[in-house]
Amino acid sequence: MASGCFITVEGGEGAGKTTQLEFMREYLEQAGCRMTLTREPGGTPLGEEIRALLLGHRHDSMALATETLLMFAARAEHLARVIRPALAAGRWVLCDRFTDATYAYQGGGRGLSPGRIAILEDWVQGGLRPDLTLVFDLPVAVGLERAGQRGAADRFEREEMAFFERVRAAYLDRARRNPDRYRIVDADRPIERVRAEVEAILAAWLECY
Repeated sequence: MASGCFITVEGGEGAGKTTQLEFMREYLEQAGCRMTLTREPGGTPLGEEIRALLLGHRHDSMALATETLLMFAARAEHLARVIRPALAAGRWVLCDRFTDATYAYQGGGRGLSPGRIAILEDWVQGGLRPDLTLVFDLPVAVGLERAGQRGAADRFEREEMAFFERVRAAYLDRARRNPDRYRIVDADRPIERVRAEVEAILAAWLECY
């Protein structure tokens, strides 16, 4: 592959992103892509420290502005240290969440103005946007039940169901307004069927990239 490609994976709690990300990485590597697999918040030593602050319970009453700025601080480091260098080297970057998650969680979930998020997005990212975004979608109740089986809930997972309904609606709204970049994947199915759809999406993408 002559140039890098930036693919992000999004979705609410319990959508099965982690399982499908590993499959996606293996599939793309077999297709000849040099892969960098990463995540947000996190992806760098500093980013992982910020992730611990954001997901942990030491600061449960964190102000929304603080939460959002920390997200973008981690993202700025991630872009500088991992994402931009990988793309410049011709690698394909596969990222577990990116700025769409900020629009969904801090925007849709918490009610922050999309315009404020867009200002930070433009400042931190410039013109860089993902080339392809897969949104793993499923009913909130199903996702929370799955997430509850993983262990102790993080700071976000303790939110009420209405919060996650707003998050889901924000994801779907963004996807439907920009179908060229987004693909909505029905995650409320057996893993094998979800994987088959993901494979079809990636195969079609590779043909035209």
